[in-house]
Amino acid sequence: MQKQSRIYVAGAETLMGGAILRLLHDRGFSHVLGRTSETPDLRDRASVDDFFETNAPEYVFLAAGESGGIQANEKQPADLMIDNLTVSCNVVSAAHSYGVQKLLYIASSCCYPKECPQPMRPEYLLTGPLESTNEAYSVAKIAGLKLCEAYSRQYGDQFISAIPANVFGPGDDFSLEASHVIAGLMRKMHDAKLRHAQYVELWGTGSAQREFIFVDDVADACLFLMDNYHDSVPINIGAPTHRFSIKQLAVIIRDIVGFAGEINFDSSRSDGMPCKFLDSDPMQNLGWFAKTDLRSALSATYEYSFQKQGVVPHA
Repeated sequence: MQKQSRIYVAGAETLMGGAILRLLHDRGFSHVLGRTSETPDLRDRASVDDFFETNAPEYVFLAAGESGGIQANEKQPADLMIDNLTVSCNVVSAAHSYGVQKLLYIASSCCYPKECPQPMRPEYLLTGPLESTNEAYSVAKIAGLKLCEAYSRQYGDQFISAIPANVFGPGDDFSLEASHVIAGLMRKMHDAKLRHAQYVELWGTGSAQREFIFVDDVADACLFLMDNYHDSVPINIGAPTHRFSIKQLAVIIRDIVGFAGEINFDSSRSDGMPCKFLDSDPMQNLGWFAKTDLRSALSATYEYSFQKQGVVPHA
């Protein structure tokens, strides 16, 4: 990408899309589209086509599509699935029709099978059943991956895909209904601190293991991939030093939030996938590594979202 390249961030209102948009502006790219006032309705094919025809983007970062944690996936599987399917079909097909030079599709680590060998590699996709609590969403994200591969195979389009670890950071959704694990833990402990509660109850056993990555690192990786990765095979974006059980993570977040009570787990609730670690060797072999220390990233997320804002975003 050149500084004057026409770049479109689809889904700039999402956590990852917003971080990519900010980074592009910070690095001096002068022709970046993605802010809400200038973007199409991604669920409407005619609106998407009109946008691509009018603006002729050369590079596209596809970070759009509704998402949520275990509760949202259990309550709204059809909504999440149709939203992600529709967005992927509309944007990827328009990128082909209007001659986009390169597109990066951002998927999710829940695309991997529930009992996936660790660390997870792209060749393990579709080799076993998915985690039932987010199966509908996962199928939609897998369809996006495969759609990019299909256009690359049939037409030679430079449509690449990336699968990040569990992403968090300022601007995340901290609502109890739709939050992912880090945002959900921060919200519950923040609320418990304000109530001077003696304990906080968390879903699951606490034994599930996850790999986490700061959203600014993901944005940096996405710009790196746009310039340095050209294979249609998906590539993982991970942070191998940021692997913890949910129980370990909860203790760290309790300290950052300043909650003095106990942590209890409701084992009648689902843990989700037992383990999600990503094989990041291909990214490291290309020369990219996550840079942000986990504790400092967690502190920055909490400070921005709860202390500076004074309110809970998306509550």
